[in-house]
Amino acid sequence: MTKPVLIIVGADKGGVGKTTITRALLDYLDASGVQNRAFDTENEVPSGVLKRFHSDRVEVVDLADSDGQMRVFDTLNALTVTVIDIRAGLLSPTLHLLTEIGFLDPEKYAITVLHVLGNNQASIDEIKPVAERLAAGARHVAVGNHVNATKFAFPPDALDVPMLSVAAAEAVDKSNMPFSVFAKENGSAVLRGTVRTWLDRVFAQFAGAKVI
Repeated sequence: MTKPVLIIVGADKGGVGKTTITRALLDYLDASGVQNRAFDTENEVPSGVLKRFHSDRVEVVDLADSDGQMRVFDTLNALTVTVIDIRAGLLSPTLHLLTEIGFLDPEKYAITVLHVLGNNQASIDEIKPVAERLAAGARHVAVGNHVNATKFAFPPDALDVPMLSVAAAEAVDKSNMPFSVFAKENGSAVLRGTVRTWLDRVFAQFAGAKVI
């Protein structure tokens, strides 16, 4: 990496499983041997949702505040991938803010936006306006996330993330563990296998899109 790598994960619609994708991404970076850190902008939750699962590397920030911006962007470096999990529903406003203050400059940073889509038309309608907010040279990657069992066709160029079973998702949430740790340490072989298989499929999507 010759310049800092910045991966922004978000959506303009809530309830699309945005933080689930971020959690899987951090596991993917670990499995790929890539040094990484993350920022959780769910600052209405004191400890942050993402931080609950990856407390070793996640810091909660408010990107609308200059102190939060400095904590993220003044510390970027080319040796560590920085992941920002954008608060639900605020992807476009955040991209606009960061563009206005000069922090989405592809000349300075390698920028990828993972735009998480739920299985509904409202999410699909977000794609064009979000992509138009990015400067030339920044990557916009649509991530089709099957958040429930509803049959839905995402755009052909979107990543296709399968649904994780309700039982497995609830078990991981209760454990407060990363998906990768749960897949090794949980007592149920069935749930371990379910999470491991799902994570392998998500990793394959990330690898195919060359997110790093």
